[in-house]
Amino acid sequence: MKLKFCGAAGTTTGSQHLLEVNGSRILLDCGLYQGARKHAYDVNCCFPHFDPKSVDVVILSHAHIDHSGNLPNLTKKGFSGSIFATHATRDLCQIMLVDSARIQRSDIDWINKHRKREGREPAEPLYSEMDADKCMSQFVTVGYNRKIMVADGVMLSFIDAGHILGSAQVLLEVKDRDDGQTKRFLFSGDVGRGGNEVLRDPVPVEDVDYLLMESTYGGREHEAPPGVGERFGKIIREAQRRGGKILIPSFAVERTQQVLYVLNELFESKQVPEVPVYVDSPLAVSATEIYRLHPESFNEEVYDSLYEKQNPFGFEHLTLVRSVKGSKALNDIHGVAIIISASGMCEAGRILHHLKNNIGDSKTTVLFVGYCAENTLGRRIRDGQKDVPILGQRHKVRARIEVIDSFSGHADHSELVDYFNRTTGPKKRVWLVHGETGASASLKVALDKHMDGEVEVGKLGETVEF
Repeated sequence: MKLKFCGAAGTTTGSQHLLEVNGSRILLDCGLYQGARKHAYDVNCCFPHFDPKSVDVVILSHAHIDHSGNLPNLTKKGFSGSIFATHATRDLCQIMLVDSARIQRSDIDWINKHRKREGREPAEPLYSEMDADKCMSQFVTVGYNRKIMVADGVMLSFIDAGHILGSAQVLLEVKDRDDGQTKRFLFSGDVGRGGNEVLRDPVPVEDVDYLLMESTYGGREHEAPPGVGERFGKIIREAQRRGGKILIPSFAVERTQQVLYVLNELFESKQVPEVPVYVDSPLAVSATEIYRLHPESFNEEVYDSLYEKQNPFGFEHLTLVRSVKGSKALNDIHGVAIIISASGMCEAGRILHHLKNNIGDSKTTVLFVGYCAENTLGRRIRDGQKDVPILGQRHKVRARIEVIDSFSGHADHSELVDYFNRTTGPKKRVWLVHGETGASASLKVALDKHMDGEVEVGKLGETVEF
């Protein structure tokens, strides 16, 4: 067996790992790399580490764009095999991949206006809405804990990862023709924290021989345990007293629904005065509708509330905004309002326009409730830069910046170590991916203490045999 690290090695985006076994090439995830615009396009456009036509099967851990977002480009460039995913992941990808294509087209149209004035050739998006639709015809859905043969001698099972709706650990039971051994290979995908307001806890996997594991929060702890809304409520109340807008850059899938659920609880318990709340993201609106169709991922409390409240992600003063006209109308709001808008890393989507119009106002609060990768606009704002580029122009940051990592869907350092220890078996070799260099290195030091063999950090373009 061979494993090649084709993305999310030394960084947290662009997850792609190529497994070769028994003459088959299995791609684990096919995500978009997110970062500086030109570099991101160069990384995403051409699949430098493999030929898409040579891939036999794709197995998708979950629907987040940094794990699924380059699938339409893969199929566009010749991949014709099956894409295996859970039912909820497939449904989310149906809306997310088309949305990704639309955002690319919108961004390219805006960029090309400037390129035309400068006398430069127009740029092209990675793929179109039609490419995204065609890609969906190659999906094959599998429920949690159901076994299915995906290649010669390779049996797949999806195990709940507790990260987002439909997220899964990928367990491959392999009869390796090269050495005659049976091997249990586990790809963690992104690991949830447990105790999530909405989702079930990650399920421990037994008897693992080889582990490909994420390391996003290696070396870092979240500032509060999951499920604690006290600080969230305090930030909202302080922002309300200042009288400005509260902008929450949020991933359209999972984070938006989690924030809505907690806001609903804060309003119902009178911990926070009721104010207008707007979800300004067509994708988030559609994703929220999909959430209600997949109770198999919900924890017991939310599962029960489906039958008691009917909609645990909605409340009376919540407005779901789909249209561009409705989004623009939010600029005319004066006073307190909460606007939740994608994307969470502020790299695309309507949040850019809200930041452009409000980040220079000292009454505004920008509240980050999720991770922002290096070189993204969200990371620059989170890190305290006072002058940032938004939609091609520089803007002074006068807004108050707040961060709550307890909403993170990613396990922190201690939780990753706990996940590792609850994953039983010999774990003969362990590779760390999906983490910036320092994060992976920190987690490696911690995990080395818990196993006889050495934990390895995946390097982009490297191939390992086992």
